[in-house]
Order: sequence, then structure tokens, then C-alpha cells
Amino acid sequence: MSSLEQMQQDIQALPEEAQLLLMDFIEILKKRYLQVDRPQTNSEGSPYQKFKASGFIGCVSVEENLSTTYKQVLSEEWNTKYDHR
Repeated sequence: MSSLEQMQQDIQALPEEAQLLLMDFIEILKKRYLQVDRPQTNSEGSPYQKFKASGFIGCVSVEENLSTTYKQVLSEEWNTKYDHR
């Protein structure tokens, strides 16, 4: 007898409530492990296009050149925030 057949017999021998609990547990395992195994779909488009298509709005409003002035901005903000020390 194979292990699969033995598992089927063991499950059938359980009370109905235990079988339902086992089915719930299997669903949880499928959700957890099958999502990890699925390859990520690589849709076409730039990151900007993907965010735009997803409806991402954003979370900050900053200067356009923040990527070059971020150190100065951080220094000023920290001085304002922690100036009391």
C-alpha cells in the first residue's frame, strides 16, 4: 500500500469535523506554498507605467531635484526637528 493510499484511509477514518479541519488546513498550506512557487509574471512597461496602471497615487510631495539635494534637505529638517538639543 502506498503512502497516498494510507493517507486516504486515515482521512476517511476520521470524523467529519476532523476532515473539515484537515481541508481547511490544506487550503492554508496551498495559499502559503503555492504563491511562493509561482514565477513572477514580467509584464511589459517601465516602473512608472506599472505604478500608473496600478493606480498608485504617491505618498509625498517634494522638490523635483530632491535626488541631488537630499542631504541638504535632511540636514535642514533634522536641525528643525532636533534643534532643541
